[in-house]
Formats: sequence, C-alpha cells, structure tokens
Amino acid sequence: MGSSGDVVEDVPVKAVWERLKSDRSAVLIDVRTRAEWAFVGLADLAEIGKRVVMVEWQTFPDNRVDPGFGERLKALLETAGVNKDDALFFICRSGGRSRLAAESMSGLGFSRCSNVAEGFEGPLDADRHRGRTSGWKASGLPWVQG
Repeated sequence: MGSSGDVVEDVPVKAVWERLKSDRSAVLIDVRTRAEWAFVGLADLAEIGKRVVMVEWQTFPDNRVDPGFGERLKALLETAGVNKDDALFFICRSGGRSRLAAESMSGLGFSRCSNVAEGFEGPLDADRHRGRTSGWKASGLPWVQG
C-alpha cells in the first residue's frame, strides 16, 4: 500500500465518463474477471477513441487475488505510454475490488488512482438484481456485450 497520504477518490460513473472524454491521458481499467467481461459486458470507449484496459484483480473461478496484478498492470500501462501521474479509473462490478486495485496501484507510485464508485453494475436492487439502479450500465453509458 501507499503512504497514509495516498487517497483513492470514489468518482461517480458519469463524472468518470466526462473525465475520460476531456482528459486524453485518462485510462479506464476494468479489474473484473474474464467471465464477467464475456457474460456481463464491457464499457465501450470507442466513441472517445479509447480502449478499456482489462486486468483481473482476482482469478476466476477460485477468486484469489492475483499476486502479480500490480506488476502486470504496471507493464501494460508502461507499454501503452501511460505515466504514473495520468488519471487511472478502476472499475469492477460494484466498486469493492476496484477500490482495492486502485489502492494497490497507488502503492506502486501511480499518483492519480480513482475508484468508479458504483462500478459496472451497481449494488443489488430490491429484487436482488444488479445493473438497474446505478453503475455504468444503468447510467446509460456506452457498453457492449463481451
């Protein structure tokens, strides 16, 4: 983890979309599992000329945190020309894993890590379904089926 001064901000999905559009160097990093990408869908950044960086925080199906996550993501970001002071937005299903991933990368020296507050699908609603009340999908932001 980073020093006690490292703060990961929770940013609402629509604000993330606006920041991705306005900041050419801002990056969206999806830390869900391959199964989630394939069966639930992905944020679609094509209209703003970007692609989502996809790196699993936990491996499927055993749900263990990948001990190589930080180094793998760091290498991907370096290859893509991303700097340690570029804005990085981490997204998962509802905001838990992405917060941990953002904190992890902050600890590796990436200074502008933020968590997508409601995630891709948001919390469960009264009927125990996701993707209806908040999150990337429910907010009407662009996405595609994996």
